[in-house]
Amino acid sequence: MKKKNSKSVLGRGLEALLNDKNKSSKSDLNLKNNELINEIKINQIEINPNQPRKNFNTKKIEELSISIKNLGLIQPITVRKINDDKFQLISGERRLRASKLIGLQNIPSYIRSVNDSESLEMALIENIQREDLDSIEIAITYQKLIEELSITQDNLSKRIGKKRSTITNYLRLLKLDPIIQSGIRDGFLSMAHGRELASIENREIQLEVYQKILSKGLSVRKTEDLVKKIKIKKKKSINIQPNFIADGEKYLELFFKSKVRVSFSKKGNGIISIQYKSQKDFERIKNKLKSE
Repeated sequence: MKKKNSKSVLGRGLEALLNDKNKSSKSDLNLKNNELINEIKINQIEINPNQPRKNFNTKKIEELSISIKNLGLIQPITVRKINDDKFQLISGERRLRASKLIGLQNIPSYIRSVNDSESLEMALIENIQREDLDSIEIAITYQKLIEELSITQDNLSKRIGKKRSTITNYLRLLKLDPIIQSGIRDGFLSMAHGRELASIENREIQLEVYQKILSKGLSVRKTEDLVKKIKIKKKKSINIQPNFIADGEKYLELFFKSKVRVSFSKKGNGIISIQYKSQKDFERIKNKLKSE
């Protein structure tokens, strides 16, 4: 008998979880000073344009819709009122999509009295707390929070309870070429692979390494080793001075009787720096230049 009653409650969904003693107030139940649960028409709800999540697993939406059909919607969505007949979704897009899929006309909703900034913050933080967001979606969410709230990574870390290093690692993924970002979203490579690739500034080289990861099935460790080799090779190519510069530095040091450094680039230009020890030494070098 106890099981039968339990099944009955589950089958009635939200209605059973709300206040059965006062059914007349079901469509307008005060929870907090600025929060209500209403049965809102689904066609009155618009999606939040600032929602960073763009990819939704169709199969999981279908599974959720079956659950809602059989058990009811246990957790209401959250919206804010735009005008008398229009609401904007703050959180619960999967629940809203699943409810539309089974043809529900109304959906239980928390109504929050918040402004644009508060609405955005709630939507973004709700996204972070989800377990099925991919790494790029989380990175985009962190970036939006930092930009919209005008806060530092340290402040965001305290606000959402995540380590600063965790936030930094996610944000680094946004330095990746869009093709690689899509690869992470589609599960072709892990966030750890992406973190290694993000340390390469040149996107063409990023893509070359990305293709090697896919074609050779490189592990994160092997990817790390490959990236290190690329960086060492690049550093060596930068540090090898052309002969005319090496010889020129020696000549200039003898001429000015001071330390001289010459920087150079692949384009053929550079900067000559002459070190001086005092104002008197500076005047000596200046006069030396004048005499020439």
